[in-house]
Amino acid sequence: VQLQASGGGSVQPGGSLRLSCGISGGIASNWLMGWFRQAPGKDREFVGVMRWSGSHMDYADSMKGRFTISRDDAKNTVYLQMDSLKPEDTAVYYCAASPLIWGARTQSDSYRYWGQGTLVTVSS
Repeated sequence: VQLQASGGGSVQPGGSLRLSCGISGGIASNWLMGWFRQAPGKDREFVGVMRWSGSHMDYADSMKGRFTISRDDAKNTVYLQMDSLKPEDTAVYYCAASPLIWGARTQSDSYRYWGQGTLVTVSS
């Protein structure tokens, strides 16, 4: 399985960006597709996750209501729509995938496959 993240860039506070994570290789419906981010000098942080089947979804508290995860089965792609962006959202964003139990969804060390990261900068 290989993941390819894209869509990062620079945006002003209050703006929006949509990140994409293209998936090559087979994944099963029970796999978790996670998004994480890492700001300079900080640990990697959980952003959100969905089960590939779409049956389960969760977000970090600070992202709820602003970030939305979706998928396009035909394109084998997962998206992270980010609205109302704040300067503190500046980070490198990573997508990750793995066969995981739901209880491990926020633990970055549990994910087997990772994309290369895409930089999001929120600044005026």
